[in-house]
Amino acid sequence: MVTNTSNLRNVVLLGHAGSGKTTLAETMLFEGGEIKRRGTVQAHNTVSDNTDIEHEREATLFSHQLLVHWRENKINVIDTPGADDFVGEVVGSLKVADTALIVLNAAGGVEVGTELVWEYVERFKTPAVFVVNQMDHPKADFESTLQQAQQRFGPKVLPVQYPLNSGQEFNQIVDALRMVLYEFPAEGGKPFKKEIPESELPKAKAYHNALVEIAAENEEGLMERYFEEGTLSEEDLAKGLTIALAHQQFFPVFVASGWKDMGTGRIMGFLNDIGPSPADRPSRILTDGTALGCSSEDKTTLYIYKTTSEPQVGMLSYFKVLAGTVKPGDELVNAQNGEVERIAQLFVARGKERLPVEKLQAGDLGVTVKLKSAHTNNTLNAKGVQREIRPMEYPESTIRKAIFTNNAADTEKLFAALNKIKEEDPTVALSIDQETREAILGGQGQMHLDLVKQRLQKEFGIEMEMKNPRISYRETITSKASAEYRHKKQSGGAGQFGEIHMVVENYYEGMPDPQGYSIRQKEIEDLPWGGTLAFYWCIVGGAIDNRYIGAIKKGIMTQMKNGPLTGSPCQNIRVIVFDGKMHSVDSNDISFQLAASGAFREAFEKAHPQLLEPIYHLDILCPDESTGDVMGDLQTRRAMITGMDTEGHYQKIMADVPLAELNDYGSNLRSITGGKAKFSMKFSSYQLVPANVQQQLVAKYTDLTLHE
Repeated sequence: MVTNTSNLRNVVLLGHAGSGKTTLAETMLFEGGEIKRRGTVQAHNTVSDNTDIEHEREATLFSHQLLVHWRENKINVIDTPGADDFVGEVVGSLKVADTALIVLNAAGGVEVGTELVWEYVERFKTPAVFVVNQMDHPKADFESTLQQAQQRFGPKVLPVQYPLNSGQEFNQIVDALRMVLYEFPAEGGKPFKKEIPESELPKAKAYHNALVEIAAENEEGLMERYFEEGTLSEEDLAKGLTIALAHQQFFPVFVASGWKDMGTGRIMGFLNDIGPSPADRPSRILTDGTALGCSSEDKTTLYIYKTTSEPQVGMLSYFKVLAGTVKPGDELVNAQNGEVERIAQLFVARGKERLPVEKLQAGDLGVTVKLKSAHTNNTLNAKGVQREIRPMEYPESTIRKAIFTNNAADTEKLFAALNKIKEEDPTVALSIDQETREAILGGQGQMHLDLVKQRLQKEFGIEMEMKNPRISYRETITSKASAEYRHKKQSGGAGQFGEIHMVVENYYEGMPDPQGYSIRQKEIEDLPWGGTLAFYWCIVGGAIDNRYIGAIKKGIMTQMKNGPLTGSPCQNIRVIVFDGKMHSVDSNDISFQLAASGAFREAFEKAHPQLLEPIYHLDILCPDESTGDVMGDLQTRRAMITGMDTEGHYQKIMADVPLAELNDYGSNLRSITGGKAKFSMKFSSYQLVPANVQQQLVAKYTDLTLHE
C-alpha cells in the first residue's frame, strides 16, 4: 500500500536505559494490530530487540525500524538504545524522524540518558512528546517527574494527561485535552471513558486552558474565537496544536504503562491526529545552503541514515525518501562519489522482517539491499539532480584501547572486520598511532567496545585483545645549557670529522632573539607532532660552511623525534649553533649530522629536561548527590577542577585531567553514580609531568632500553 506524505508519521523512541521503550514499542504494534501477541524483553521475542546479542544482554543495542498502521495513517517507529555508549544509533534515527517520543521512567524521573538525547533533539529541532512510562511501578511519581522535565526542558513542557492513581494499582488517566477520564480494565487495552471527578476538575481545566491558549496562538482567527467563545472545538485545537508541536512551541506530556498496555492507544491517536507529517516539517538546508522541501512531486532524493550487514544477504541500507518517489529498478546517483546505484529491491521494515513494496513516497522510511558503494550519511539523487544532505556529526570517542590479536595471521582479518563494523557504527574509531605504532580502537564507553569485541568473536570468528594504549608524551627543557661535541672517525680511506658548539633553551612564542650572537640565519619551524623548533645559525669566520646547515638540522631533528628521556618527541626548544670546526677532507654531511645529534643530546640532558603529558578537558554531568564522589574520584586522578555549574537538575563539573589517568574512567563514573552521569572529553594541551611520575616513566624506559 502506497502511503501519501501527509499520512506519514516518523517517530523515534528515545530515553534512558530501562525507561521501557522496547516494551512500549511492542505495545504500539499490538494496539495497531501489527502483531497478535506481545513479546517481552525477558522472553527474547520482541519485534524490536531481535539480535542474538540483544537477547543475551536483554537490552536494546541497535536502532530498529518498525511500522504500525493507525486509522488512515502509517506510523514509522524507530526504537533506539538507551545507553549513551550507543548514541550513534540515536543520532542517525533522529536525523530522519519528524517526532521524538521521549520515554521517562516514572520512578527514575529525568535521567542522564534523557539529558544526552535532548541535546540532539534541540540540535535537529525535532518536535518532542514526553511519555511518563511505568506508572505501575511501586515508586512511580508523576508530579516529581513532570517537575524535573519542566525544570530541565523549560515551561513548554505541558501535561496533556496525568494519572489519577499510580503504583501497582494504576489504571486511571485524566486527559486534560479531551476532558475525560480513562479507566482501564485489569488486563489493559481499550479503556472505559468516564467523567472527570469533580475534585479533579479545577486541575484538569487549568491544564486544558493552557493547551487551548497554545493552540490559539498558532492559528489565525483562533485567538479571537477563543476570546469570544471561551474555548475551542476539538478540530480547532488539533489545528493549533499541530502547528505548535511542529515548531517546538510546546512539548506535550502523556502517561502510560507499556507493560500493562494502558495509555498507549491514546498516544498513538495523538500522533495520528496532531503529530506532524514529514510535509509539516521545515525544509532541509543542504550543504550548498539551498532548501529541500518534502514533496512527492519533486525529483527523487534519498538519505541513508543506517547500514547493517546480514549473512547471506549482505549490506542493508536504511533510508528516508526526502523528495520524490522511489521504486524497484530506479537508478540513483550517489552525491558523495558519483556512483550510480540501482534500487533492485525495496522494502519497509518491521524489525528483522522486511516487507516488499512497489513504491515509497517522500517522507517514508525504507530499506534496500546490496548497494555497491553507498554508505551511512550518503545522499542518492535522481540523475541530473545535485543535492547533498548535511552529514551527521557524531561525538568524539570517550574511551581508547590498543588492540591486537595473539595470532599475527589474524591481524589483516581483524582490520577488515573492524572496518565492516565501523561502516555500521560510525562512532567506532579505528586508527594507528603514528608515534607508538599501536592500533587504537575508540568508542563511546567500555560497553561499546565490549560489544565490538563480542561481535568480532561471534560474527567473524576473531579473538581480539585490548589493553590501555601507550601515552604519547612530549619532552622539553626548563633551563639553558651548552655543549661541545666532536665526531671523529678514522678508518681506511677518508675519515669523518665534525665539531659543533651549541646552546639550547626553552622556547616560547614571541621570545626575543638571543643576545651576544651574530645571527646569520633564523628559522622558526612548527613541528609535525606539535610545538616549535627555533633554529639559529650564528657561525662566523667560516668555522663551519653554510652547506652543512641542512645536515646539522637533520641531526637535531633526529634526536628530537626520539628524545633522550623516554624516546618521546621534543618540542618548544631554541637551538643556537655558534661555533665549531670542520676538516677540509674528512668533513661531510654525515659527520655534522652525527655531531649535531650528539651535541643536542648532551645539552638537552644538562638543561633540566622535563616530560610533558597530554591533558584532556572533561565536562561531567552528574546528580547533585553524586558530586562529592565524582570530585573525590577526580582528585585521585591528578585532576585540576576548573569550574562548576548547574545544567537542569544536574551538576556540571569541568576539569583538566591527564590522559594517563583516564583509563576506564567511563566505567568507573558509571559505577560511582549508578549510571546517572555522563561526560565528554577533548584534548586541551601538554603540561608538565610531576617529578615522581617522571622518575617512574624514565626508569621504565631505561629498563626497556637496556633489555632490548
